[in-house]
Amino acid sequence: MKPLEMLLVNAAKSERLIVLSEGADPRVVEAAVQARARKIARLILVGPRAEVESAFARAGNEILPGIEIHDPVDSPLRDELAALYHEKRKRKGVTPELAREAVCDPHVYAAALVAAGHADGTIGGAVAPTADIVRTAIQVIGPHKDANLVSSFFLMLFCASHHSKKGAHVFADSGLVIDPDATEMALIAGASAQSLTDLTGETPRVAMLSFSTRGSASHASVSKVVEATARAKAAYPNLLIDGELQFDAAFEPGVASAKAADSPLKGEANVFIFPNLESGNIAYKIAQRVGGAVAIGPILQGLAKPANDLSRGCSSEDILHMIAVTAAQADAAQQRDPETTA
Repeated sequence: MKPLEMLLVNAAKSERLIVLSEGADPRVVEAAVQARARKIARLILVGPRAEVESAFARAGNEILPGIEIHDPVDSPLRDELAALYHEKRKRKGVTPELAREAVCDPHVYAAALVAAGHADGTIGGAVAPTADIVRTAIQVIGPHKDANLVSSFFLMLFCASHHSKKGAHVFADSGLVIDPDATEMALIAGASAQSLTDLTGETPRVAMLSFSTRGSASHASVSKVVEATARAKAAYPNLLIDGELQFDAAFEPGVASAKAADSPLKGEANVFIFPNLESGNIAYKIAQRVGGAVAIGPILQGLAKPANDLSRGCSSEDILHMIAVTAAQADAAQQRDPETTA
């Protein structure tokens, strides 16, 4: 089974409850209908009720069983969610009155639903900027108790016939942490390895990337990757991690045998940790636009409960894929900690 099909099928096994914070957007409506029809998840669409209902009507879609509409302004949960938001933000000067107003924002409302345990995960960003989605997730849901960094990755699915390799790969951080230091790179490596396993069940093989392989170049940025590799190996002794490696030495067995013959990855890495956001973001877009890979993301990792961002240029299919990813993250979190489920 192709990795994307497997992701959709696995999500359907549990039918998690996922909140879509931009419920009146036609792409969101279409994705919700498709997700519900395939039983990938149960959905809550957040927004002014009349606007969401009108979006369904314009698209000629029914509001299927398993799809709810929540209007934050008249929601019976508004007081409860406002109290939760006040508790989290009172040190920043948020009063109960301000909290009650804040949860009328659909992104705050959606994140608060998840934080309060009324839903398993949330998705936004088809309309709102990434900064708004990520900031709200960190403020309302918060980092996981065992995470020292919130980062992101793209799940890259190599399915096209012209690819030399098939399957799922992780590119990180390609969407959030701009210039990680060595410690942060190591943390991103550990989180990304776990994310690959959570979403695909595959054993991670982690490459710490640079423009240098095994000391072929000397520069402070290379030294950062060397240090990050050492820190990652010490922190995650059971993971297969190697670096510093150029991408071709991590991805192509023939190149690996020439450039890094002693690498335990042997050119078969499936988790790629980039030295900065600039390189990671450029790489995923080239793989997507030139290489034909399916790019799902940015997917957030390190939060207490799943919350994910969408590109403002996303399609309904992109949103459907992210619903499946968020459901899979919720499943994995629940298996590790049963108290995380809604």
